Amino acid sequence: MASQTINGKAFEYSLLIEFYEKLKIQTRVRIHENKSFKIARNYFINFSKEEQSNFRISSSAAINFLIDIEPRLTNAINEKDELVLEIVSDKEGQSGDVRDVLTIRSEQKWEIGISAKNNHKAVKHSRLSAKINFGQKWLNHSCSEKYFEEINPIFQMLSDIKAKDKGTKWNTIKNMHDVVYVPILEAFKKELIRLDKNNHSTVAENLVQYLIGTKDFYKVIKGKSKVEIQAYNIHGTLNQSFQKIKPKAKLQKLKLPSRLIEVVFKKESKTTLIVSLDEGWQISFRIHNASSRVEPSLKFDINLISAPQSLFTQHVFVNM
Repeated sequence: MASQTINGKAFEYSLLIEFYEKLKIQTRVRIHENKSFKIARNYFINFSKEEQSNFRISSSAAINFLIDIEPRLTNAINEKDELVLEIVSDKEGQSGDVRDVLTIRSEQKWEIGISAKNNHKAVKHSRLSAKINFGQKWLNHSCSEKYFEEINPIFQMLSDIKAKDKGTKWNTIKNMHDVVYVPILEAFKKELIRLDKNNHSTVAENLVQYLIGTKDFYKVIKGKSKVEIQAYNIHGTLNQSFQKIKPKAKLQKLKLPSRLIEVVFKKESKTTLIVSLDEGWQISFRIHNASSRVEPSLKFDINLISAPQSLFTQHVFVNM
């Protein structure tokens, strides 16, 4: 398992534990010790005491801020109103829910979720292949036959290479960027533009919802000397008051885009497309081979370059 995944799971555990430690003195709180919790705990305890402390310090800083802007974390409506803390199964992410840690009050029919990131801001790692209909999967609008006609010869070539020798490395393909990456990206670019043209006003919105998730959440990004907290408050479910108790800061609702402005190659790049949408959204799609050996699929590393000004962002500096 990649170290990035291990770090991410350990950070999820430290966030949940810091939630528990801070909230248990203020409200009735319980940890749901599911399989995901036990996996994350095992990764966390395998780090050195110093590294564990760094995770906890970053988590503590983020949670102090979240408690200030989410009064329902600390306030119950009655004795039955228990706050449950849970680490989400990775399967949820495949269904459009990017949240890793949940805080749930069933009595209030309320929950908030956190997407935990350790030193990286990628929003999605999606694949392309001859069989993947990215239009249907991402945007709820099927890709055209023309798109598959353009990509199939390239993925068939990769399948043939693998069939001859499963150990063949990507770097043995001459002019790989020109032969594989560029034509695949060109086909993807044309198809994204076509889908937007034929399904105007839904593709841009659906693309962003696919990338950032279908449910509101806070993204907590752990850096070396600071923690960044972003509020993806699309549906207005974050930052709610509890009775007469109001949050200490007010979050705006996040505006989704309604149209695609342009799709272009990043300057002097054969691996990255820049997708610009209205409302200030801009996304980069960097294509790469997920394995050192040739296989008939490619992976996108998708990053948010810019978001609307209505995306609430808070930086908390920490001493470690």
